[in-house]
Amino acid sequence: MWLDRPYSANIMALSFNASDELTLRLKQTDLVAAKHSSLLESLQPRDLEAMSRQVRISTIGATTRIENAILTDAQIDWIDTVLTRDGRPSSFAALRSQIEDKLSKRHERSLEEVAGCREMLTTIYSQGRDLFPLTLATLRGLHQQLLQYHAPAAYHLGRFKVVPNSVIQRNALTGTEREVLKTSDPGPLTDAAMSDLLDWYNETLPHNPWPLAVASELVFRFLACHPFQDGNGRMGRVLFILALLQSPEPHWNQLAPYLAVDRVIEQRRVEYYSVLAQTSGGRFDPDPHNYNLPLFIRFMSRVVDEALEAVNFYKDRAAAIFDLAPAPTTVLEYFRDLPEQRLTAALLRQATGLPGRTITRALSTLLNAKLIQRYGRGPATRYQLAF
Repeated sequence: MWLDRPYSANIMALSFNASDELTLRLKQTDLVAAKHSSLLESLQPRDLEAMSRQVRISTIGATTRIENAILTDAQIDWIDTVLTRDGRPSSFAALRSQIEDKLSKRHERSLEEVAGCREMLTTIYSQGRDLFPLTLATLRGLHQQLLQYHAPAAYHLGRFKVVPNSVIQRNALTGTEREVLKTSDPGPLTDAAMSDLLDWYNETLPHNPWPLAVASELVFRFLACHPFQDGNGRMGRVLFILALLQSPEPHWNQLAPYLAVDRVIEQRRVEYYSVLAQTSGGRFDPDPHNYNLPLFIRFMSRVVDEALEAVNFYKDRAAAIFDLAPAPTTVLEYFRDLPEQRLTAALLRQATGLPGRTITRALSTLLNAKLIQRYGRGPATRYQLAF
């Protein structure tokens, strides 16, 4: 473990010189993170478990949608509930037909991505600190988990690319694509870049005072290399959380499972790809000193600031669910079993057996707690699970 490594001044360096302005920004984010960490210490285990689950679902949804999957968080919530009830490592393989029957057939590729991402994240959240020092074998194993359910990826699971690839920005609405960053060539260049990156990370993280900066540089250099044939975006972003989990700073270790970083990146997707292009100059460079890394680190710092602000949202949402009376809980469970459907009050009354007035009050409670959404007016009113 890194705790056993002796301090050495010559292995602390980031691949750039941090300005006073950037150092101040990192310090401010660090202080806010420490305060939120103290907040978590005051919560009950059930609240922390509910919060971490919501963040996991948000992360899975966001990171797969950035790569143009189409499942909503409400649908992923339902999938996660089904798989958690089963509890076996092979849950998705065993329950795949049941899940596909519930959701539209057009979701097939998205289901595969969500199931693999869920298993990879579960490994990182539960074993992250034990995965230090970070090795190529660990990265290969995580990649296998990520794409294990997508049959076309079977030939390159856990293997570095053999065909050139790029960071591509896709527009799901127009079907257009744009090359953002031309990555490292397959073969010796990629092998050397990844070896250098992991050596740098394992030596730098234990001693550098700014874990957020180390995590950001790790992610950018991984994305610029794009070592695998597929799945690099999802893997690269989850490495940010892994680096915070492995940080020597306890408040980052504690906070990492409660930071929905990918949700913020999803909301800033256009800026995200623009910053990747500007930081790299549009192409991989074997010398990281040639990148404009402060630009990417400032971006990730802003992302973390917003993720920290959302910690209270997940705390309040967890509390709202726990505080529900029996009738709203019954109605909410029915919504959760039908994440794709918009339901009427009449259908809910028939399905749950609850009186009409009780259904009306339950719907009002769930709307006020922002657990469901309302569509339409009067007789056309429908309600759907929110996330």
